[in-house]
Amino acid sequence: MKKRFWVAAEPYDPALITAAIEAGAEAVVVPPGKHAEVERLGRITTVSEDGDLQWGRDVARVRIRSQADEEQVDGRLPTVIENDDWTIIPLENLISRAAGNLIQTVHDAREAELALQVMERGADGILLRTTDPAVVRETAAVVERANREDIPLTPVRIVETRPVTLSDRCCIDTTSLLPPGVGLLVGDTASAFFLIYNENVETPYCNPRPFRVNAGAVHAYVRLPGNRTSYLAELSTGDEVLAVDPKGCGRIVAVGRNKIERRPMLRVIAEDDEGRRVSLILQNAETVRLTTPEGDPASVTALQSGDQVLAAFFQPTGRHFGRAIEERILEK
Repeated sequence: MKKRFWVAAEPYDPALITAAIEAGAEAVVVPPGKHAEVERLGRITTVSEDGDLQWGRDVARVRIRSQADEEQVDGRLPTVIENDDWTIIPLENLISRAAGNLIQTVHDAREAELALQVMERGADGILLRTTDPAVVRETAAVVERANREDIPLTPVRIVETRPVTLSDRCCIDTTSLLPPGVGLLVGDTASAFFLIYNENVETPYCNPRPFRVNAGAVHAYVRLPGNRTSYLAELSTGDEVLAVDPKGCGRIVAVGRNKIERRPMLRVIAEDDEGRRVSLILQNAETVRLTTPEGDPASVTALQSGDQVLAAFFQPTGRHFGRAIEERILEK
């Protein structure tokens, strides 16, 4: 689950609101009657008695003074945890009894890092209380790091490539400039994905487009944050995908556009040392590339049997609207 980042502006301070918007915060907590003022500064969810999210209706708030107060947290609503003195123990207690929807109040980046890591799971989000816009930016960086995912990547050897009839393929244009080697995990099945290199490559034929990944045919699965998947064809502007580097570090980026066009295609099949197979139908073009174990681009039109590229394997599961479910499934 993506960690939430909320900022409190109580008493109301336009500088804090602006800092929260610029830092990518999801919501701001403000006094009653300030919703319209926030809207004039930018679009961000407000939490207040009369905000977009309202106390008691959409969001709970519990002040922890003793262990008895912890019993008020039932997890039905996102719950802001307020402590009289900063301490991590109440959060540990709540996590240990599987309470969910926990938004821990913190006062700086150090407290935020502790809250998001405690007991390996961490709070589901943080509410930052500060009067310093610089602390908002520092804490935003902590939340961004907490939302990264480590994906185990495995070298696989190409078994074969073969042409496929004209098909609809998806070019995913993100709203971020992707460094060389960073791409998307895409596969014909939900348990095996290739790391597709982005178009941050100089060629004699076209300029680099480091925001773009020519990802594959419309039916393919693409990895999303939080162990979710989507069909490539279903991605649209504003959706979030997981951009992964050759070391397996994944971060969230937004989709700016999904270009679906009819193109000649190529099926690429590879397997690892354990015999696990991964396949994907990609556009048959030299500018479409997989990623080598060294992090270099490997054009699909130049792949030979035995060449090594990177893939990710996951436990085979069923998928219901992109979420893993326990059921028997066979994909081939």
